[in-house]
Amino acid sequence: MTSVTYLSELFSLDGRVALVTGGSSGIGRAVAGALARAGARVVIVARGETELAATVAELTAEGREAAWVSADLSAREGVRAAAEAAAAVFGEPDILVNSAGINLRPPLGELGEDVWDTTMAVNLEAPFLLGQRFGPGMAARGFGRIIHITSQQAHRAFVQSGAYGVSKGALESLARSQAEAWSPHGVTCNTLVPGFVMTPLNQRLSSDPDRVAALAARTMVGRNGLAEDFAGAAVFLASGASAYVTGQSLFVDGGFSTH
Repeated sequence: MTSVTYLSELFSLDGRVALVTGGSSGIGRAVAGALARAGARVVIVARGETELAATVAELTAEGREAAWVSADLSAREGVRAAAEAAAAVFGEPDILVNSAGINLRPPLGELGEDVWDTTMAVNLEAPFLLGQRFGPGMAARGFGRIIHITSQQAHRAFVQSGAYGVSKGALESLARSQAEAWSPHGVTCNTLVPGFVMTPLNQRLSSDPDRVAALAARTMVGRNGLAEDFAGAAVFLASGASAYVTGQSLFVDGGFSTH
């Protein structure tokens, strides 16, 4: 067996179907691209049609199989409609990546119920509903991968974590509950935990050069994260290589969390 054959068998996603929310920008876009390039047929779910179309066009130009569904994940009806539309493209997904998120962080004393409700709907309830829709089917088929993108704020409070931090902490707990329910049937459920990554979601911080430099200095590798840093970890967690890894939080943060 050649090394190429070995690695292909270990990490290949050939024949798999992946659904990636928030896959038209930032970390989600990088993850969607990585899964597609590893062989999966990928359906990307997000709100902006222009960004969705551009992402899918890039992948299909490379010969990958990809499609998009525009959806509002802040409402239960929108999540359910997106799930059915996505499943109708390539079939029921084997891989679910929840990367869509909203980052509203006013000071806690000024945090209103509207911000709380919207944050929980997008960051926590949508992943829950999608898991409920697809997790049992994955378990029945004997294979599944659920991957959530969380945050440092799931583990430590800084830069006004607010409702955002609460939602991401709960999302990591959701992964453990999903792992408990479905891992006996071949479905692993894990989270990827970024450090500070220069993406549109972090525009509030990335527009402050001093803060950006300070965050980079806190890492062990001396730089802030890039979306493409998540490609390898995502393929690992989506593939057969991670069959014995479940209920875990994998930090992809350049040592940010331990420095």
